[in-house]
Amino acid sequence: MDRKLGRRVSALVTGLLVATTLVAAPLTASAKDGDVVRRGACTIRSDWKLKLSPENGRIEVEFEVDQNRSGQKWFVKLKRNGHVFWRGSRTTRPPSGSFTVRRLTGDGPGRDRFVARARNPRTGEICRGVARF
Repeated sequence: MDRKLGRRVSALVTGLLVATTLVAAPLTASAKDGDVVRRGACTIRSDWKLKLSPENGRIEVEFEVDQNRSGQKWFVKLKRNGHVFWRGSRTTRPPSGSFTVRRLTGDGPGRDRFVARARNPRTGEICRGVARF
């Protein structure tokens, strides 16, 4: 009886490990080789994601804020090495109540520090992400 139980537990653990690997593989494969992805929480309830990707000798900067509420205006600023290279506003849209800013910038020598910041003037919430590329 104990041997049967041991075999069953072993088979169950092996099956769970295989299933976990199959489920987790697509999640880690979503970012291409060379991409840098950072995520975090904003000051109230929203979340942010900052993704940096190589793009034909340049860097694609993608900053997403997910508030889960549509129609909210945000002021956004993107910086590279302390210098603003893009600023503007975005409004969260259905169905997810999020917005995304995508911009290309030069890729100078060495590592660059990127800061993406969004502020919702209505709620005062701030989202700020930092990544190096």
